Amino acid sequence: MTESAARWDPAQYLRYADERSRPFVELLGRVRASAPAVVVDLGCGPGTLTATLAQRWPAARIIGVDNSAEMIEAAATYAHPAGDEGGSVEFHCADVREFRPDGSVDVVVANALLQWVPDHLTMLSDIASWLVPGGELAFQVPDNFAAPSHVTVRDLRLSAEWHDRLGAAADRGAAVATPEEYLTTLAEAGLDADVWTTTYLHILHGDDPVLEWIKGTALRPVLTALADDPDAAERFLRQCAGKLREAYPPQPYGTVFPFRRTFAIGQARMSS
Repeated sequence: MTESAARWDPAQYLRYADERSRPFVELLGRVRASAPAVVVDLGCGPGTLTATLAQRWPAARIIGVDNSAEMIEAAATYAHPAGDEGGSVEFHCADVREFRPDGSVDVVVANALLQWVPDHLTMLSDIASWLVPGGELAFQVPDNFAAPSHVTVRDLRLSAEWHDRLGAAADRGAAVATPEEYLTTLAEAGLDADVWTTTYLHILHGDDPVLEWIKGTALRPVLTALADDPDAAERFLRQCAGKLREAYPPQPYGTVFPFRRTFAIGQARMSS
């Protein structure tokens, strides 16, 4: 099983919807397009954030793409044909590496997607070719693969007990590039690049909140691989929870979960 073949759970992913949506909102706040005709949301997930694109640009054709049938099924709630203002929202279940729009695009968004796509620097160069002059590519990726949340999962997957079942692709430390590499890739693709990083200090509540967070993302490959063995899955989660409680001790006001992300926007140059 590859990491990208993980079975996704929309409800679990949305458990911390406010915290997960904040980077998307802040990324889109730097997109300057005022009246785009076509907007593509790569890795659209359950469609909740895609729907906000339609609210911002009601006259645009909004296209959401995700390779998870479960996510696309959830996203279908937000789909609608062209209305009075001309805008529409549609969703496609497809591998983002193979998806191609049927024409030029004004805005491409990839929110917390590229870390799941091997060799995505090459894909970024391809996406740049979709853009109209002045069009924008905006993306953000988690940059916390050296954090305890991910190191704990990696070390457990590589441990003697779990290595044979879960060891393949356990180390995702190279899943994202450096900010400098993203800037260089966008610039070499002919885009004017703006790249920055932010570390969020999320305050999470409830029992084992960091475990609950990563059950929606980083643990999806593990839970998919152990889907036919609930006892093993529960044992892995118990072991993971204990280590995460040590790494992220609860405070009276909640559990602090630092989360670094890299943001980037590339704008196609206007024709001279």
